[in-house]
Amino acid sequence: MNIKTRSDKIRKILRATFPNVKTQLKYRNPFELLVATMLSAQCTDRQVNSVTKALFKNLKTPYDFANASNKTIEELIRPTGFFRNKAKNIKNSSRILIEKHKGNVPDSLDELIKLPGVGRKTANVVLGAAFGIPGIAVDTHVARISKRLGLTENIDPVKIEFDLMKIIPKKEWSDFSLQLIYFGRAVCKARKPDCDVCPLNELCNYNPN
Repeated sequence: MNIKTRSDKIRKILRATFPNVKTQLKYRNPFELLVATMLSAQCTDRQVNSVTKALFKNLKTPYDFANASNKTIEELIRPTGFFRNKAKNIKNSSRILIEKHKGNVPDSLDELIKLPGVGRKTANVVLGAAFGIPGIAVDTHVARISKRLGLTENIDPVKIEFDLMKIIPKKEWSDFSLQLIYFGRAVCKARKPDCDVCPLNELCNYNPN
């Protein structure tokens, strides 16, 4: 089976299994989504949501974050881990948004990845969820499952992203990423995937034995 046929079958099954997907991060505007996604590195969405609930009551805009002390931000985001580095990146990104984008989050991948602490994954999450611009966000779930399903041979997230971009229709990029994330959380787990109930079993290269 060639990779195009394989990917078409996978897409069809994932669409049927997860027809309505969206980011699990809670946000009210593109800036809140940007901050939440930056906080989600090495942290669960549930934990991020519990932190941002209080965070966004205290600091609401890029101007608030830019004017806040590092210590203030650090204390508010401490439970997400790596809080010192995250606080520094969010504060510096806020300054850049003010200086170069009038306090707005740009709807451009090239501009987003210029922000400290923002890589292609974070940028694609923001573009897809906040602006409706398709992008493949490669997190650990997407990377792991894409390899198991034979959609890539790479382990580098950027190379995986480009591999998927070649075989997945552009309009489906954001949803496909989210479907793989949902699938990874529910079925195709890292250590103990539920292969017996997997709807993609016949298309998978993974052998737990």
